[in-house]
Amino acid sequence: MENNEKSFMRSLCLGFIEEDLIVPFPTMKPETTEVLRGIVDALAATYKDRDHEYRVWDRQGELPPEILEEMKSLGLFSLIIPEEHGGMGMNSSAYSRTLQELSKYNGSVAITAGAHSSIGMRGLLLYGTEEQRKRFYPKLATGEMIAAFCLTEPGAGSDAASIKTKATRDGDDWILNGQKLWITNGGIAGFYTVFARTDGPEGHVTAFIVTRDMAGVSTGPHEDKMGLRASNTTTVMLDNVRVPAANVLGEVGKGFKVAMNVLNSGRTGLGGGCVGAMKRLIELSAKQAKERQQFGKPIAEFGLIKQKLGHMVVDCYATESVVSLVAGIIDSGSKEYAVEAAISKVFASEALWRSADEALQTAGGNGFMCEFPYERIVRDSRINRIFEGTNEILRLFIALTSLNDVGKSLTDLSKSLTGIFNDPIKGFGTISEYALRRVTQEVGVGATKSNFTKLSPLVRAQAEIFEEGTRDLARAADKILRKHGKNIIGKQFATKRLADIMIDLFVLAATLSRVDASVQAKGAEAARKELEILEVFAGQVRRRTKSNFNKIDENDDELIKSLAEHAFENERYVWDTI
Repeated sequence: MENNEKSFMRSLCLGFIEEDLIVPFPTMKPETTEVLRGIVDALAATYKDRDHEYRVWDRQGELPPEILEEMKSLGLFSLIIPEEHGGMGMNSSAYSRTLQELSKYNGSVAITAGAHSSIGMRGLLLYGTEEQRKRFYPKLATGEMIAAFCLTEPGAGSDAASIKTKATRDGDDWILNGQKLWITNGGIAGFYTVFARTDGPEGHVTAFIVTRDMAGVSTGPHEDKMGLRASNTTTVMLDNVRVPAANVLGEVGKGFKVAMNVLNSGRTGLGGGCVGAMKRLIELSAKQAKERQQFGKPIAEFGLIKQKLGHMVVDCYATESVVSLVAGIIDSGSKEYAVEAAISKVFASEALWRSADEALQTAGGNGFMCEFPYERIVRDSRINRIFEGTNEILRLFIALTSLNDVGKSLTDLSKSLTGIFNDPIKGFGTISEYALRRVTQEVGVGATKSNFTKLSPLVRAQAEIFEEGTRDLARAADKILRKHGKNIIGKQFATKRLADIMIDLFVLAATLSRVDASVQAKGAEAARKELEILEVFAGQVRRRTKSNFNKIDENDDELIKSLAEHAFENERYVWDTI
């Protein structure tokens, strides 16, 4: 099997460390780095030190028209569009780094640009015909057309398979009817990637390019949101919208594939945004802690404040490592990165949430005041765990995709498990293709190649923690399947534990690879602080992995479910002290 058909994490669940997929750590070409430095400088010059304006936009709940024009003039809608069509032609690594820089300053600006490129028009990049690209790229690059991704509906969020928007053939055209909910850029977009039901022999969902000038397209009022308030979020209504067959994106009936590949491919933008916000929080917290005096000295000298900042630094470095590694894997031409991309989204969004909370705590009373940016960043950060696939759904996807591979490799279970993974996890499509290819190689759980061979001796201790975790992962996957068999689909506590082990191990692998590359390039002394980060994070991973593994057999899952069912039945908390 070629490297671009291998998944690091899916192989890891079978006991294989596909070292070549992550070592050496990916680096950008010098010409890309040079261009990015210019972009970073331009964004800093434009957006730095404008916190008062950001507060006003947040309170007003919209980006002023002149700010959208400013974004267009900076080329923020052209980032991934090929150069021959007027864009910057960024790969995943450069795009992620640009979103990181934007997110340091304002989440609403970042999400407006990110929703355009990460998801809104990415289907055109991945599946568009040459005619479609020539028709739309120039306007999308200038921002004359802003793009939006229309999948979510009132009754279909994570359960995207239940979408109701309908597309019916009428000659060579399609007639679309339905409503899409919570669409970022909905009210300012001119280009919509719309998913609608086209039940037929080809499949159940199709992706369409819909433009605002089509009769029957309308949008609702801007939603009043908790965070990212200045970004535009609306409903999009489709009332007998006539869409020509030339606007079908990809193949008729293959819309789930389009949607999921768009989300997978675009997740490095969201991850980059998380990294940028974390860097900003560390900067704010470090300055605040040095300036704030209590008991006659800066609070930066207190152990518990140092603990907060230290963990924020570890989280940020690990997040930057995994997001950069996934971007590098995508840029290498890999076809198998869905699990890794999902892991990067889950870890990045949760690490940012921890950092935002601790930064606000470090700021104390200032953190709670709207005069300072902490509370806005907390509100802006919260949505990351929900959109582009909730972290709960992604954990199921991460675990069940890999359990499918393991199930195929367990010959004594394969017959009893046949078919249970062939039904789509709603919103994610069929997950058995990789396993069918993999099983032909007769790969078994616990096979050899379970050690690193290319890493520096200076990271050997942490590499051994990863290797030990790999063995635990293979045993955990085996044990969970043997314990639950066909019922595994409904055992969400078990699959979450497996997913958490996988998330920790992949982020550790990314951090290992990055620190190793730093050691090799700069030497041990120059990379000393990075080695300290790796030591701390590897210890965290080891403890969490052992805990999750031990809870496979001994846990309080049934008690927790019983208490939840009691609350559902009564629709309240029933106890009181009076």
